[in-house]
Amino acid sequence: MAKEKNHPETNGTSVDPTSKIEAIKNLIFGENIQEYNTEFEAVKKDITQKKKELEALIEDTRTELMQTIDNLGTDVNIRITELENSLQDKADTLDQKKVDRSTLGKLLIQLGEKIKDK
Repeated sequence: MAKEKNHPETNGTSVDPTSKIEAIKNLIFGENIQEYNTEFEAVKKDITQKKKELEALIEDTRTELMQTIDNLGTDVNIRITELENSLQDKADTLDQKKVDRSTLGKLLIQLGEKIKDK
């Protein structure tokens, strides 16, 4: 009966391939491996902290931007309402006097330009 070998054996005991790799790493890098690991952990921790800070900054900027957009929308709506009221007042004044097409045309052009600029 032939005995099948799944793992290499040394003196009747099996040798784990990962332990061989660890032994080779220790021979190549020696004591420096612990320093490298410590430095990598510090860099990893620093990157994680910077990522959190950037995410917080992005969220703050997003909140400020949304607030600014809301304020701008409100301001534009107020200005348009004021322009509509002004146009209505001018139209009422013209109705009382006489409908002057030239003046009405100028007012409409001014209103259009103001809306376009906003």
